[in-house]
Amino acid sequence: MQKSVILCVDDEKIILTSLKEQLRRHFQNDYLIETVESGEEALELLGEFQEERVDLPIVIADQIMPGMKGDALLIHIHQTLPKTLKIMLTGQANADAVGNAVNRANLYRYIAKPWEETDLVLTVTEALRSYGQEKQLEEQNAALQEMNWNLEQINAAYQRFVPREFLSFLEKSSILDVQLGDQVQKNMTVMFSDIRGFTSLSETMTPQENFQFINAYLSQMEPVIRAHHGVIDKYNGDAIMALFPTTVNDAVDGAITMLKQLIRYNVQRTRKGYPQIRIGIGLNTGTLMLGTVGGPNRMDGTVISDAVNLAARLEGLTKRFGVSLLMSEYTLRELHEETRYHIRFLGKVQVKGKNQAVDVYEIYDGDSDELIEVKLKTTVSFEKGLCYYFTREFAEAAVMFKNVLKENPTDKTAKLYLERSAQFMVHGVPEGWQGVEAMESK
Repeated sequence: MQKSVILCVDDEKIILTSLKEQLRRHFQNDYLIETVESGEEALELLGEFQEERVDLPIVIADQIMPGMKGDALLIHIHQTLPKTLKIMLTGQANADAVGNAVNRANLYRYIAKPWEETDLVLTVTEALRSYGQEKQLEEQNAALQEMNWNLEQINAAYQRFVPREFLSFLEKSSILDVQLGDQVQKNMTVMFSDIRGFTSLSETMTPQENFQFINAYLSQMEPVIRAHHGVIDKYNGDAIMALFPTTVNDAVDGAITMLKQLIRYNVQRTRKGYPQIRIGIGLNTGTLMLGTVGGPNRMDGTVISDAVNLAARLEGLTKRFGVSLLMSEYTLRELHEETRYHIRFLGKVQVKGKNQAVDVYEIYDGDSDELIEVKLKTTVSFEKGLCYYFTREFAEAAVMFKNVLKENPTDKTAKLYLERSAQFMVHGVPEGWQGVEAMESK
């Protein structure tokens, strides 16, 4: 290990020799003693020290020297090495020179010529101790900063698995504060979304291609959800479950933006020769229980609520109705400025295990401009068809739904109700029928 250096600067060789001998007697085991005869030589040597990364704890310099004076040298050294301790050694320095060195070079000590060896050794010993303590403190601070940086990186990594907002919901400042069984009740909107036909699509890809595909898709959706104040609770393959704790409009606007982003993403996929993808989104609003479940060695954050189950069922129902975005009546009730959106009532749904039916609505602002236009054009016929359907006037309902399909052959919901109407005209309706669609499974 390279030794640190004590540098002595004086134009009188006898002084340098005396300094070197005295310092070597006491410090040569741990330090190299270097001497030069001018400020200019000192600066040249200083440059070499910096290139070789030599540690320089102390500089002892005479004040009265030809050329560069001692105070000017110490000021120059201080600008380059502010932590190096500076000692002025002279018998002729005036108060201005000493004051200049104190103010501009942070002069450590002034030693008058002639000096006592014991005074010199004591001064240098104290200076080395002070320098060592300062250096040790600096190293400790650097180590502490590195530890803090590492902790920040760890916390950032944890937040990729446990959202920071989840800790906020539980009123915890750190993941270290989270305990098994912590829970809180909140009113939120739940979003479920997944890719249509993903199973068939995944069978055509290798495992690596599957992961690349899913991550590429999720990378399109995740920023949109976060931009609308959503919190992603979990990924399940291609499926996303997200929570919107602020307003229902955040969830609705986020879902619409996801669908618009998907349109742009599909343009990229088409250019690359990949098939387009479709997604379904279900939204429901209600009271949720957020908390931690598991055991002493493995726990997870989770959300427990019927509201979650209904959101998942609505997402599944998008397949049956052939639409991209559905919301429940509970979400519609809390939606502000609903006239800003294109919404149509699609019917009543009864989830398995529940007695009460739920009104279901499509929001089609995320559709293509052409599809929005044709759905607006067929609004009256579609709404009349539903009214006839629920009042058991199936012949009239069939006429209305045929009108819809004439304008929009892709309207799967109209086709579904047309088929139901035809079936009921032939076979009649079951006893107790109220027009409710039963959801036995997702």
